[in-house]
Amino acid sequence: MNIYDISKKTGFSTATVSRVINGSASVSEKTRAKVLAVIEEYGYTPNVFARGLGLNTMKTVGIMCSDSSDRYIAKAIYFLEEYLRKAGYDLILCCTGRDHSVKVKQMKLILSKRVDAVILVGSSYVEETDELNAYIVEAAGSVPVMIINGILNAPNVYCTVCDDHLAIYEITRKLLESGRKSPLFLCNSSSYSAKKKIRGFKDALEQFGIDHPDEHILTVYPPNKTGMVNYVRDRMIEADPDTDCIIAAEDMLAIGALKFALSKGARVPEDIAVTGYNNFDLCECCEPELTSIDNKLEALCEKSVSSLMQIFSDNARSVPKQTVYSCELVERGTTCFGK
Repeated sequence: MNIYDISKKTGFSTATVSRVINGSASVSEKTRAKVLAVIEEYGYTPNVFARGLGLNTMKTVGIMCSDSSDRYIAKAIYFLEEYLRKAGYDLILCCTGRDHSVKVKQMKLILSKRVDAVILVGSSYVEETDELNAYIVEAAGSVPVMIINGILNAPNVYCTVCDDHLAIYEITRKLLESGRKSPLFLCNSSSYSAKKKIRGFKDALEQFGIDHPDEHILTVYPPNKTGMVNYVRDRMIEADPDTDCIIAAEDMLAIGALKFALSKGARVPEDIAVTGYNNFDLCECCEPELTSIDNKLEALCEKSVSSLMQIFSDNARSVPKQTVYSCELVERGTTCFGK
């Protein structure tokens, strides 16, 4: 028996149960009596290690990610830690890789630490089937689960995403409107986010009457992050695509594409335009500087933490199940839209 079990038995939120245990005067006598009756019936004893706002909270949030060396994920962890610390919470980090059995095992490990919530960073946690997502739904039966950059419809699961589909659709459309004829989408993943981006690319091609969209998509799978840029360049040299604009699913891929274009002696952006995604600092470290899509990662992380604090404050009903942000195109030297 724990505070979540008491919450289910009484029908009150964990925050209300916590206030009863703490002897808060803000709880009605009827509510207090019902909670205390369940506590007495089941012999509940608060966790002796509990501290903070309520006797059954460790003021700790579990964070799961696939790979903390990934620039997107590393930056997300940085932002999450910053905003959680400001809210008075510590974090426990687990790096799971992409193996499903490891994700399930690590979720159980995090929950065993009596965390107050779990944040899943990255769209790789959203699977195709209910069976594969079951461990997330099960975890959400005990604590709130926040997903950054992925959507899963389930009770007590809250999702914050950027509109990847619209962002790639808009940049592809913008390039085609500026006179580009043979776009290429460069990606390295089959995640939820990657699929949204590919769909946006294909929708733009369809609007402009470009047939066989799959022929305009090049997927590369670098074996690791080290040497990724040159790996992408080499694979593109081998494929030698006939293209006058490259839309990459992330900035590192785009820099590899830029090196490919330069290896051909092509002028950038006159002969080949290149765009990235994420708008990391690397965009200003290449020549020409890289046009990229800012996917508002800090805003996603801040919103996830602020939503979590609302849930902890018994305001879960005011927290949307899904929050979608619009991306922003940051134009630099690798594109020219005829202005």
